[in-house]
Amino acid sequence: MNPRQACLACLAQEPPALFEAALWIAAEHLPQHSPEQIRRLFDSLAHQVAVALPASTTDAERAQALLRRLSELGFAEDDEFPLQPRAALLPQVLQRRHGQPLSLALIALELARQQGIALVGVNFPGRFLLRVPGADHLLDPATGRRLYTRDCRDLLVRQLGPQVELSAAHLQTASAAEMLQRLSRNLRQLHQGIGEPLAALKDAQRVLELGPPSAGDHLARADLYHALECPQAERYDLERAMLLSDDPAEHMRLAQRLAEISVPPKALH
Repeated sequence: MNPRQACLACLAQEPPALFEAALWIAAEHLPQHSPEQIRRLFDSLAHQVAVALPASTTDAERAQALLRRLSELGFAEDDEFPLQPRAALLPQVLQRRHGQPLSLALIALELARQQGIALVGVNFPGRFLLRVPGADHLLDPATGRRLYTRDCRDLLVRQLGPQVELSAAHLQTASAAEMLQRLSRNLRQLHQGIGEPLAALKDAQRVLELGPPSAGDHLARADLYHALECPQAERYDLERAMLLSDDPAEHMRLAQRLAEISVPPKALH
């Protein structure tokens, strides 16, 4: 079983083995870091966190204490520029103790699961967040800070601009597949940003396998195929993006791109 198959097998379990699946995603890019090896590193961290958690408080208080303990141990958001893929690859996040909010959240979610703390992910635009079901606040996985409705509105304005109103759709709980798909999108962008299209292509393909893709997902893969000079594959993704998009202006841009693609004729035998 290769890493991709192992990832999908973890996702198919009931309940899904989210953390293990994320380790298998990393194994596609870091074959020298086996999930078993990284598990031992994680178990050491889990012990350091467990001994510091209060035992007789609510899940909301224990979840915040868990995140603050991670912060005390040096876990923080990676502010390197330009951001490297290691900010999203769990083995390197565990080793460096710096990463993107989603990667930090995946670590926190596994620690919470082991401690019996009800904690879930929230697919907030531009910044992944956490929540204890029933609590009146969200949690920032990088700091443990509580985010109330006004804080979420301010965060949304910073991410998407003042024209967007906060709605229930922005605060939905993320499924395991949605978290892994978002992780794969992050990796695709990071690998593409540092000029590694083949690595980014692995992530782009995984995005499409983990759940329903968007027009943007197909466009992103089309751009990678363009960079790799694969016009037939690029054409396929542009056509899929056109089918998924409801934007007339986008349709015109895609039609123009399709018209410009030169696909070599098939050889005659």
